[in-house]
Amino acid sequence: MTRIAVIPARGGSKRIPGKNIRDFCGKPIIVWSIEAAIQSGCFDHVIVSTDSAEIAAVAKQHGATVPFMRPAALSDDHAGTIPVIRHATLWADEHYGPVESVCCIYATAPFVRPGDIQAGLEQLETTKADYIFSVTSFAFPIQRGVRIGRDGLVELIQPEFETARSQDLEEAYHDAGQFYWGTAHAWREGLPIMSGPNSGAYVLPRARVQDIDTPEDWDRAEAMFRALSASTKR
Repeated sequence: MTRIAVIPARGGSKRIPGKNIRDFCGKPIIVWSIEAAIQSGCFDHVIVSTDSAEIAAVAKQHGATVPFMRPAALSDDHAGTIPVIRHATLWADEHYGPVESVCCIYATAPFVRPGDIQAGLEQLETTKADYIFSVTSFAFPIQRGVRIGRDGLVELIQPEFETARSQDLEEAYHDAGQFYWGTAHAWREGLPIMSGPNSGAYVLPRARVQDIDTPEDWDRAEAMFRALSASTKR
């Protein structure tokens, strides 16, 4: 049975032009994901799913395969992760033989580590889950979140927790946006990842999680990455 990594990397990013191959701390950002996947030793094939010839060239140069160009129907601003990974899984079934499990690794996940990918696979196999995906904890109790009305006034979303001590509130987690292990069956069937009844979480420290959607996010992520790299060299 075959095990594959799929790195979705669409061209045409609007908020950060050239986002998926823009230099991040000395390498095109997608290369950090490609290298982590290869170094994990978990995969028979590391596939980049893209509609961009430029991204494809960078991916091939750094050891990934680009065995197909992503169809236009899966390359617009509304294309979801599950249909993209499903397409790659079905392609691999046909060309590589039956696929057992698939890990989606985002192209803009420079903090992803080979050891976490390995541990995620072990968790998938030992728990018999449909999916295992990376999460991290919220830095502030979500039970004390507020909404701001059109008049500028605030309202507690859960007012019953206004006077509760932080240490008494349940810890909450959010998607870390790094990797999503799943059985090939789950991806083929398009089962939901986070709302599915048989999905598990692999917890990452907050210091290794940063969404990269805006130029400000990018600058923060590079600063975090350099700080982490410096600390590991001490």
